[in-house]
Amino acid sequence: MKKQLKRIAAVSMAVCLTASMAGCAAGGDEEEGTPGAPHIGIIFTQAGLGGNSFNDLDLEGVRKAAEDFGITYDQVEPKSVADEEIIQDEMASSEEYDLIICVGDEQVDALENVASVYTDQKFALLDATSDLPNVASYSCKAQEGSFMVGALAVLAKQEQIDGKLSDGDTIGFIGGVDNPLINEFAAGYRAGAEYVDPDINVLIDYAGSFNDPTTAKTIANTFNEKGADVIFHAAGASGMGVFQAAEEKGFAAIGVNLNQNNIAPDYIMASMLKKLDTCAYEAIASVVNDTYTGENQLLGLSDGGVDYTVEGSNIKVPDDIISRLDEIREEIISGEIEVPNELD
Repeated sequence: MKKQLKRIAAVSMAVCLTASMAGCAAGGDEEEGTPGAPHIGIIFTQAGLGGNSFNDLDLEGVRKAAEDFGITYDQVEPKSVADEEIIQDEMASSEEYDLIICVGDEQVDALENVASVYTDQKFALLDATSDLPNVASYSCKAQEGSFMVGALAVLAKQEQIDGKLSDGDTIGFIGGVDNPLINEFAAGYRAGAEYVDPDINVLIDYAGSFNDPTTAKTIANTFNEKGADVIFHAAGASGMGVFQAAEEKGFAAIGVNLNQNNIAPDYIMASMLKKLDTCAYEAIASVVNDTYTGENQLLGLSDGGVDYTVEGSNIKVPDDIISRLDEIREEIISGEIEVPNELD
């Protein structure tokens, strides 16, 4: 194994594989694992670990699997797109991994190449999809979590909680770009809001980038001027502009993907969660339980793939609203509420 990992390091000094290189982030320890348990490799996105990122969530899922199943694992933080395909190829060619987990759509092209060569190797792809038979794709039903925070937005307005919210008829959504993935968030949010109040006006616009907080802030200010005092973003780093506008103008914001409430706890009411830790855990569990299939898995409220949280926010959501949201959750899980995944 060390020979294989050193070869990766020789190709790209920026790559850090835990199993053989001193000074790298800690990974699994085979001596602590259960004998005969699967050995897992996980390749993160270039964003790396730290800062409560998606990668950190994925690692939480792997660590939980290590605790529950006794698996061992190696983790890698690529520094470039070129690194990703090199690492995937080296892990697959080593024949030492029962499952190789790749995170994010940035790895799809590389994985399509590598998985096509190593057809007996099991792969898992998180937060993206592939149609290859040896790649199990795990994605989250963003529309279901977004439905929950859309309902929350209107319920909170109806009760005018925290003095920031009026009982007016307008809320907002700001996406990073106008594409099918982001519109899953928009569609769910609007549907959740309209479920509570069919007459609600949901303003929708896009920053045009996931890294343009200035434009997102401008849109948020415009929305607020039009009466939106709750704005949900699915805009990546552009969403920081929404939070800045909320602080300056005094309206409520809703974060996305991770718990962003502590960024501006007086102004971020809630966050919609994509539970990629659950995706990572389920991928490993499928190998442990010998139920692995190279299919696309969509995890929603019923499987713990999405959720929302008010934890860490100083905007106190009353218990009656939380109870109503619990009822809505059950209605979605039972199929009584069908949540759209695209805008009309």
